[in-house]
Amino acid sequence: MHEKSIELLNKAIADELAAVHQYMYFHFHCEDQGYELLAGLFFRTAIEEMQHIERCAERVLFLGGEVELVASSPVKKIHDVKKMLELARDMEKASARDYNLWANECSANADSGSRKVFEGLVDDEERHFDQYDNEMDNIERFGERYLALQSIERSKNISAGTTGE
Repeated sequence: MHEKSIELLNKAIADELAAVHQYMYFHFHCEDQGYELLAGLFFRTAIEEMQHIERCAERVLFLGGEVELVASSPVKKIHDVKKMLELARDMEKASARDYNLWANECSANADSGSRKVFEGLVDDEERHFDQYDNEMDNIERFGERYLALQSIERSKNISAGTTGE
């Protein structure tokens, strides 16, 4: 009865898995480059994307479907912070667009529970988009100085023994 909803929820799971992998990759590389604020943003977003997977998986199981855990795309090997943020922003924008469409499709198929899941995801993806967009604005406004300040702050914390670990 809810085959289409299960299909859409599994597509969301695949996209969210790809996002988790991508954001963790960015997290590792930002941290390695000394950009702890951005590393933390990617890390926190990856965790939220995992929570999205859980919400979708719970709904799939409730509908009697099988949860498919296959990422929709491989990790893109990007080391440039600006390009990382551009990709993250594009990913979030695409997810919000897709989830809006899928919420409507679930509603048209008399599945308000899945519609609500997708609407909740839209809110989160739009917030993630805004966070990445703000970071892009900071880089545009302050240039490399913005990134250098993060690296300097990390060095100061390490020297003072307050790395937060």
